Amino acid sequence: MLTLPNILTLSRIFTVPVLVALLWWPDWEIGYLAAFLVYCLMGITDYFDGYLARSQGTVSKLGIFLDPIADKIMVASVILILCANQNIAGWHVIAALVILLREITVSGLREFLAGLQVSVPVSKLAKWKTTVQLIAFGGLILGGGLPQYTWIHDTSLGLLWLAALLTIITGWDYLRAGLKYMD
Repeated sequence: MLTLPNILTLSRIFTVPVLVALLWWPDWEIGYLAAFLVYCLMGITDYFDGYLARSQGTVSKLGIFLDPIADKIMVASVILILCANQNIAGWHVIAALVILLREITVSGLREFLAGLQVSVPVSKLAKWKTTVQLIAFGGLILGGGLPQYTWIHDTSLGLLWLAALLTIITGWDYLRAGLKYMD
């Protein structure tokens, strides 16, 4: 069960408290820069755990279970700490909330459909949504470490809104696909 891909997935889960601890103090620029490096490493392990599992033929039920959980824990934690520290503030919190609500809704929908033995594959647009979302959060973290470069923060907020728009579109696609299985 503890294959390299599963160890990488577990490492993402166990690294979330480190990431949050580094972001805990909003004026600690070194912490934000270190958090950016940790966040990038978490993103790299997210890519490689799936790649290795598929290429080595070691896709496991544990990995299928843990990978989306690790993703959701990381995203939710980053959203919460960035909102708490005002890196995401004002109207921009709505974009973050849309992303968080979609994560919860799609997880519940997938769990419901799994009980019916119905699989909903990840669409290409959903993969793009995830990419834009991860870049936006990474940029917001980096912007906290380099506050003199306001364009990083501003660009990342724009990407956050783009991710929120893609979140609505892909969330609706998943919901529409699942509605036909509900009474």
